Amino acid sequence: MNQAFIDGQNLRLGTTKSNWKVDLVRFRRYLSEKYNVDKAYYFLGAVNNNYAGLYKSIQESGFIIIFREHSDTMIGKKKGNVDTDIVFEIMQKLVEKEKFDKIVLVSGDGDYFKTVQYLIEKGRFERLLAPSKLAMSSLYRQFLKPGFYDFLDKDSIKQKIAYKKRR
Repeated sequence: MNQAFIDGQNLRLGTTKSNWKVDLVRFRRYLSEKYNVDKAYYFLGAVNNNYAGLYKSIQESGFIIIFREHSDTMIGKKKGNVDTDIVFEIMQKLVEKEKFDKIVLVSGDGDYFKTVQYLIEKGRFERLLAPSKLAMSSLYRQFLKPGFYDFLDKDSIKQKIAYKKRR
């Protein structure tokens, strides 16, 4: 079984800038069926009570939400950058020898590049799923073989995971 790590802000911004939205239920099913993902961690910035409905929706779709921790003195100045949290969680799972096969990373952010390289070297990397071609760092294009990444906005994938207005 594989595990997925989703940079929530990168996913949202990378798709909404391209004028489409991910259906979380369909996306969770896609990760399970296509990449054999049994645990999918959805990383978000600071908790904001105004988004309680969104958090509930993410959890009900089958994702495990992990929020970025912030000091109480940072109220009003909180930054949602979850990159180091994702890298830490992945590395902690490797060090503690948690039972899983490979990692699926959902982000196009180049900050994960060294982690992705390391996971590939160790045979523990399945796929980088960038929200769109525009949202993927050039680092990945230069150094990763095409079999290690894909784009969520590719028609064949987008039709499986895009939100469709219900009647």
